[in-house]
Amino acid sequence: MSERVAVIGAGVIGLSIAHELAAARVPGRTVTVLADADPIDTTSAVAGAVWFPYAAERSPAIDLQLQTTLSRFTDIARDHPDAGIDMRSGIIIERSPNPDRSWTELVDAAAADEADLLEGATGMRTTVPLGTMSQYLPWLQAKCEELGVEFERRTVADPDALAGEFDTAVVAAGARSGTMLGDDDTVVPVRGQVVRVENPGITEFRIDDESEGGLAYVLPRRDSVVLGGTHEPSNTNPEPDPEIEAGILERTAALVPELKGLRIVSRGVGFRPVRERLRIEEVSGRALRVVAAYGHGGSGMTLSWGTAERVAELVAVS
Repeated sequence: MSERVAVIGAGVIGLSIAHELAAARVPGRTVTVLADADPIDTTSAVAGAVWFPYAAERSPAIDLQLQTTLSRFTDIARDHPDAGIDMRSGIIIERSPNPDRSWTELVDAAAADEADLLEGATGMRTTVPLGTMSQYLPWLQAKCEELGVEFERRTVADPDALAGEFDTAVVAAGARSGTMLGDDDTVVPVRGQVVRVENPGITEFRIDDESEGGLAYVLPRRDSVVLGGTHEPSNTNPEPDPEIEAGILERTAALVPELKGLRIVSRGVGFRPVRERLRIEEVSGRALRVVAAYGHGGSGMTLSWGTAERVAELVAVS
């Protein structure tokens, strides 16, 4: 019996889902990724890509996905040096008197030394996976292709249009998913802007999402240091804003003074699919079987493998 599955979306969520569906090696199953952009041109390529729950639902079910993803990335970093995933140490900076440290239940973490913090701040030092997405996304796509996944450049406005060609469609199109399904107007595309600078040898990350001036993070990839960022629900400008960039450079240099004056190698803007709750469920009343997989906020990479496993479980239920 054949089972033709289409995965709509080629970001880190779509690729991870396609990989898990193909890796299950269900007899007769084919998996095709349909997307209007290559993986390297998706919002996932703009993301800071550090394992850390940001702007996403927190619940026991999500914690399970966080743990699954952390374990998978830890294995990838160890076993596949060509994947672009590295275990990086760094500090999550805190500025509130009662910081949320629930994430420390999932990883080894300890109080950061005062010498590594700005005056008046506290922080937790930990080691987590960080991805060089210019390397990881092509690697993951190649792994999918090795498993027989096909890729087709196609714009899908409504998954119902795939009926007859496919038996199941998984909607993993990020911020566009709610509009595509037509039954969900709760997804908010939240703008994030980053600037990438040359890496003179920085290996430790810094994340300060309570900075008075705005979100600030320093994420050392293999090919650059990603500096961010912003969290702008009302800004729909897809182009980098020079004034916003100046603020990012100022905030991040306050965290890591070695960043001052480094050469800028690229800039980027992406739109996080923010939703009160992550949507992973079968959608009834469609022309073919449809599974929704979106609403990851700023935690797409952080939840990617856990989401993929959950979707694979749903698709396996006949």
